[in-house]
Amino acid sequence: MSEYEFVCPECAQEIEINGPMREAILANGCPVCSAAVDTDHFARC
Repeated sequence: MSEYEFVCPECAQEIEINGPMREAILANGCPVCSAAVDTDHFARC
């Protein structure tokens, strides 16, 4: 079940994700292009 929508600030990839995936992306960057992200790049679904 998706809790958030992530939009990468670099490659504009949009992904619906859950809480643990959000934490992983915050720690490791965009899963597509590895750009650094912060909490502003996530929206509640």
